[in-house]
Parts: sequence; C-alpha cells; structure tokens
Amino acid sequence: MNRTSRPALGTFFFFAVAFALAVYFTFAAVQGDFGLFARVEIEAEGADLAQQLAMVQAEVTVMENQTKRLSDDYLDLDLLDEQTRKVLGMLRADEIVIR
Repeated sequence: MNRTSRPALGTFFFFAVAFALAVYFTFAAVQGDFGLFARVEIEAEGADLAQQLAMVQAEVTVMENQTKRLSDDYLDLDLLDEQTRKVLGMLRADEIVIR
C-alpha cells in the first residue's frame, strides 16, 4: 500500500508545481513589466506623445515663420509693429482697446 500512495503523491506534487508555474507565468504575461497591460499603457503614452510632438512642431513652424519675417533679409513691418506694441504694452492714438 505504501507503493500505491507514493506515486499518487508524486503525481499530485508534479501537477501542483506545474499549475503554480502556469499561474505565475500567466500572471506575468498579463500584468508583468512587459505584460499586456503594460503594452496598452505604453501604446497610449506613445499616442499622447505623438500628439504633443505634432503640437510642438506646429508651434515651431509658427516661430520659424515669425523669425523669418523679422530677420534682416525680410522685414515685415506690420509684424514688427505688432510685436513691439505687444511687448511694450503701448497703443497708437487712433486705436481703441476692447476687453
């Protein structure tokens, strides 16, 4: 009788260890550092960063345009006047401010 209970105990121990390992690896694959949830977070963060990059590139394009228009080679007097009044907070005598 001892011989019959020993293989059953060994088989039970083997399947218990196999089940524990399967649960561990399944958990790691879903919620681990490189799991499915982490991948979804990384993809969402990547989409957010791509949107921020597009906004920054648009701002850079506007600044490059203004820089070109205020350069020595090409001077836009209207833009220069606008920027000067904006920085100094001054108005011309014929202007009306509406807030």
